[in-house]
Amino acid sequence: MSENSNTNARVFKLTNQALGAVMMALQESLLNEIDIVPILRGFDLVSTEDGLVVTNPPTIRVSNEEEIVEQDLLNMVE
Repeated sequence: MSENSNTNARVFKLTNQALGAVMMALQESLLNEIDIVPILRGFDLVSTEDGLVVTNPPTIRVSNEEEIVEQDLLNMVE
């Protein structure tokens, strides 16, 4: 949608934090060969003066060697 077609449209940009959250979700999705869409749909976004922030970004587990499964990723966004 162009800005001219709707004068009431607001433009939002992603903050570096939000981009990092997307990249973390992408990395987990690729490494574990699972769908990224449910993770992205689960993101809670908040508009700040710097841009959109993800309030529930994915977390990375570093304490064990267990394989991450799709349910683990879904739990990250609930």
